[in-house]
Amino acid sequence: MKRTSLVKSAGAAALAAGAALAVCLAPSASAVQPVSDAMQRDLGLTTEQVRARLAQEAPAMDVAPAARAAAGEAFGGSWYDAAAGKLVVGVTDAAKTAAVRATGAEAVPVAHTQAALDAAKSALDGLAAPKDVTGWYVDEQANSLVVTVKLGTADPAVQRFLDQAKATGPVRVDSVTETPRLYAGSVVGGNAYYINNAARCSVGFSVRGGFVSAGHCGSAGDSVTGPDGSAMGTFQGSSFPGNDYSYVRTNSSWTPTARVNGYGHGDVTVTGHTAAAVGASVCRSGSTSGWHCGTIQATNQTVNYAEGTVSGLTKTNACAEPGDSGGSWVSGSQAQGVTSGGSGDCTRGGTTYFQPVNEILSAYGLTLVTG
Repeated sequence: MKRTSLVKSAGAAALAAGAALAVCLAPSASAVQPVSDAMQRDLGLTTEQVRARLAQEAPAMDVAPAARAAAGEAFGGSWYDAAAGKLVVGVTDAAKTAAVRATGAEAVPVAHTQAALDAAKSALDGLAAPKDVTGWYVDEQANSLVVTVKLGTADPAVQRFLDQAKATGPVRVDSVTETPRLYAGSVVGGNAYYINNAARCSVGFSVRGGFVSAGHCGSAGDSVTGPDGSAMGTFQGSSFPGNDYSYVRTNSSWTPTARVNGYGHGDVTVTGHTAAAVGASVCRSGSTSGWHCGTIQATNQTVNYAEGTVSGLTKTNACAEPGDSGGSWVSGSQAQGVTSGGSGDCTRGGTTYFQPVNEILSAYGLTLVTG
């Protein structure tokens, strides 16, 4: 029986992240060209600027664990500073500055610890949000909790929610013009996988025995077919809302690979799954809009979709469209996550959220296929 590559035939996408300073490899050669092409288009960078950024992001990600450990209880968040080409760590205790800088990161003073901000966000996660509250997250660079609300809302429930939010700690309120939506799509042509012959999503990453994708794409037991209509597998697990991830077990006709569809820019080979920092570049692949890049703006974001609230997402300024749900996100050659939803589109731009891949691997005990 003919065996089919998951990525090539099923529209799988992957994310790539920078390599480590001393013990990890630089971004793989197979990742550089597709990432470079999209970063030039979407971030307005030259070829040399892309190469320089990827080379700087890799060691910055490598020092993150040591820098956080050096800050200890004074850790106040971290982010990648593209202008300086370094990881920046906030500290609430100036005595920790030298230890953080010794790891290769920069240290800056902040008022609140990451633990305090995360606790405030967790308190909000326990509240029922009105529909015009579109989400909330910790802005590590601003050292504040941010709540996003629909511009012009007059709903009294929104003000009550904001009053409760402000009681938890420092809060900034941002107005947004659009409501986030999920990126599942109806049956149309293109590289994708299909759920019960009624909806289309995008493959995220190959794992041993199948692939991971978004939870809102299907439920346990739902059947999955490839773009040619052939049987592909079955959803073995799915979590949505609350989370937004799923695991599809494929049949023997489909061979999981480490490749991600670069949609005309060359495939990317995934080499690992080290999480990138706020401020780092990230690229995504999906069966509707193809290959696009942006930067990570926040982690642990809670998004209030019409279908239910999801926590623990990563916020980006890369675009996506319906049908891209479940598709891959990479930073360099490191897998980052799978597309959840967002607002806007790839004509005018927008905000897109992804479910971190490491949580999916842990939840189902899966092993990422790498090259």
